[in-house]
Amino acid sequence: MKNFRKLLSVLLAIIAVGCLVVALIFAVHQYTDYIHSEETLDEFRASAEVVKEESSAPEQSEAPSSEPVSTKSPEPAESPAPTPGSTPEPVANPYLDSFLANSDMAAWLQIPDTNIDYPVMWTPRDEEYYLRRGFDGSDNKNGCLILDTDSCLDPLTTNLIIHGHNMKSGTMFGHLDDYEDEAFYQEHKAIILYTRECQRNYEVIAVFRSQVYKKTDSVFKFYKFFQADTPEEFDDFYENIKALSLYDTGVTAEFGDHFITLSTCSYHVEQGRFVVVAKEVESGDSYLPIQE
Repeated sequence: MKNFRKLLSVLLAIIAVGCLVVALIFAVHQYTDYIHSEETLDEFRASAEVVKEESSAPEQSEAPSSEPVSTKSPEPAESPAPTPGSTPEPVANPYLDSFLANSDMAAWLQIPDTNIDYPVMWTPRDEEYYLRRGFDGSDNKNGCLILDTDSCLDPLTTNLIIHGHNMKSGTMFGHLDDYEDEAFYQEHKAIILYTRECQRNYEVIAVFRSQVYKKTDSVFKFYKFFQADTPEEFDDFYENIKALSLYDTGVTAEFGDHFITLSTCSYHVEQGRFVVVAKEVESGDSYLPIQE
């Protein structure tokens, strides 16, 4: 009997060690995938910043000529008259490399001077595909930012809803609830979305806590608003987000405006959500077509 117990103890110890080794291998594998994913994103961020700097840099003047300079005053050149309704020439998309790397990427979201600087994935066939996957499709507990299936960039819906994990590490939307502090909002009013076609600039209009309600609950559900085809549909959304907002941003909107809604988990109630809504305020650069 003693030998049997001893043998059983040894077997249990071997199994425990085996489980520990498997768990360790799995953790190392996940960490390696995470590091690889972050390195890839850092490369995309860096290349995008280079393109942005190049497109915003003033044109260099031509090198001085060795020809003798004439002392005669030149005739004033006539400036071409601007064409009414003309638009700036398209420029290179700063996130071209990331769009080409993964066709599931719908846009790149950036909140200047924060760590929120990530690709946004859109997979209508399976909205949760990137819930626990990185940009390259490998397992990643952080997941990716996800554009709601019912949102659309082309044609553009009234509201684009983007979901992201509230990670304790601060990645993804781990710092989105910093907007709870009005002082933080004052320093971070701008949100930028870089799409395939253009840069869309937004200004925060409302910040609030909410939750995912039961289907039978007759309440305002921010996560159900995608399109306002009538002034009444717009007013219902607009009046509710302004009433829920933790503070008055002073930003107003009207029927015909477009919005972006950022949503992450919150723990003030069961199925809680922390929400930041921003209004599109001006057009940014338009981009040259992406050749796949």
